[in-house]
Amino acid sequence: MSLGKASWTLLNPLRGVLRPSASVLNRSYAALAEARAVLNGELESIRLAGTWKAERVITSKQGPHINVEGSRGILNFCANNYLGLSSHPEVVQAGIDALKLYGAGLSSVRFICGTQDLHRNLEQKLAEFHEREDCILYASCFDANAGLFEVCHAASSPAKDFWLRGVKHLNDSCILGGLMSEIDISISQSCRMRLVVTDGVFSMDGDVAPLTGICDLAEQYGAMVFIDECHATGFLGPRGRGTDELLGEMDRVHIVNSTLGKALGGAAGGYTVGPKPLIDLLRQRSRPYLFSNSLPPPVVGCATRAVELLLASSEIAQSMSAKTMRFRNKMTQAGFTISGSAHPICPVMLGDARLASLMADDMLKLGVYVIGFSFPVVPKGKARIRVQISAAHTDEDIDHCVDAFIQTGRKHGVIS
Repeated sequence: MSLGKASWTLLNPLRGVLRPSASVLNRSYAALAEARAVLNGELESIRLAGTWKAERVITSKQGPHINVEGSRGILNFCANNYLGLSSHPEVVQAGIDALKLYGAGLSSVRFICGTQDLHRNLEQKLAEFHEREDCILYASCFDANAGLFEVCHAASSPAKDFWLRGVKHLNDSCILGGLMSEIDISISQSCRMRLVVTDGVFSMDGDVAPLTGICDLAEQYGAMVFIDECHATGFLGPRGRGTDELLGEMDRVHIVNSTLGKALGGAAGGYTVGPKPLIDLLRQRSRPYLFSNSLPPPVVGCATRAVELLLASSEIAQSMSAKTMRFRNKMTQAGFTISGSAHPICPVMLGDARLASLMADDMLKLGVYVIGFSFPVVPKGKARIRVQISAAHTDEDIDHCVDAFIQTGRKHGVIS
């Protein structure tokens, strides 16, 4: 059915008035052409620097072996699928069951018409898993971080009495001690709340935060401790609870943010666990929570089953250590420099961005999927191929990957 001329006139009385003149259109086209030239120039500079990030197309489910457009049976060594659960039959089936029972999505945010019993169930299981009082789900861990910092700041901003200090790669706790002393001297009279923030594991290097020293200093200066555990939840520590369990500090870390998009099923979503009053406040004030659709039921179903598997047994988490050290030891013996220590993130340090990209392409020809990381993802001069070990990899998979690195490394003069 089409609108008649009279109806269209009523619906759009300004259509003639708003029609741009030829001169206005010409200026608009000129501006677009200028912008396009600038953008193309910037893109060309990225290509010339060897830091262009091409996206390979995967034509199979995520797993230790994948199909890449044009190739089949490729060994996958660069996914965050630490426990291999993204294609675990029970995890996949749980998503299918949730889709059939609860539908594709809620078409709403949580507080309006978007909370189902499966959301509450997953939050309770995550709180149990981390041994904290309560949990709140988000569309991503990025949203969880944004929501936490915004709400905590707003709760205290009238008196400017909330102090946030990021902590990264502070292997020398004296540096943090100096920062905390500076904070204590400058704002000790006005601060009601202080929060020390750190990643549990730094994703580009595989470094584990010096959490014990951080907790010691936080207690000394009356601060709470927050850790982002995206690259630790599910597999670090005897039961896979994360960095705080690995280092024996679960009772001294007050807030944990993490993701469902890596070890816990690999789909999407993030969360915050911590004191119940904090979680209650986030439900009332956190904008990413209040203004984002609730997590789709299939995503929640998959994540719930993943958490249930980890609550039932620590066997999956414990299988990571031996496989990680097998790769690290063999690569070091071959002459490669591997950053970090004892973490399944194993960065093969190369320095040159173009070299990292070329080696990654040659590795794919040998049946191993890895990606070169370069600026701005990592600092200039710190290019690397970041290898990630999964519990789903076999010893044969790891040995194949090492052999491919040795062959490619010799070709490019990285090792002799």
